[in-house]
Amino acid sequence: MLMDPLANALSAVRNYEKARKMKIIVAPASKLVGHVLRVMQQDGFIGEFEFIDDGKAGKFRIQLLGKINECGVIKPRHAVKCDEYEKWEKRYLPAAGFGTLVVSTPKGVMSHSAAKDQKFGGRLLAFVY
Repeated sequence: MLMDPLANALSAVRNYEKARKMKIIVAPASKLVGHVLRVMQQDGFIGEFEFIDDGKAGKFRIQLLGKINECGVIKPRHAVKCDEYEKWEKRYLPAAGFGTLVVSTPKGVMSHSAAKDQKFGGRLLAFVY
């Protein structure tokens, strides 16, 4: 049974990256998964991705670049203030400036560096490096 679509999508991406596959189809699709994939694409971890409408929940076709060492969701989804990102970087990322935390802010889903620049807090969703 599917409990967390974001966790299932990121674990599938991680597994296909370790198997050195170049494309993956993730189902079911959701808006949150799409936003997280967009952040990963903007930071250069994945290539193009597209939504495939299958008449049900939909799917995402993702092009992998082989640049992901680890990715996953952060549970529970901790609230973070704009000046606390360094604490969470130390906890989830291997080094400062290496990798990305994905944050849900009042202005949408973005990377922690963009949220820090715009001085937004939010909820931690995922990490990727």
